[in-house]
Amino acid sequence: MTAFLFIGTTEIIAIVLVVLLLFGGKKIPELMRGVGKGVKSFKDGMNGKDDDADVQEKTTETKDKADTEK
Repeated sequence: MTAFLFIGTTEIIAIVLVVLLLFGGKKIPELMRGVGKGVKSFKDGMNGKDDDADVQEKTTETKDKADTEK
């Protein structure tokens, strides 16, 4: 089973060539940007960070509740 963990240079080159053939040179930067945003969003979610819009929306809801209780 451990033999599957080791990928050689030849295999990496073959994978890169297949990806280039499938997506083309112009689409790869867009794909990588999307993957990067997804990973960043995942990490932020794991750390408990929300987007600025979500934080602002929660703050507004909390203020509205506090105002109605007074």
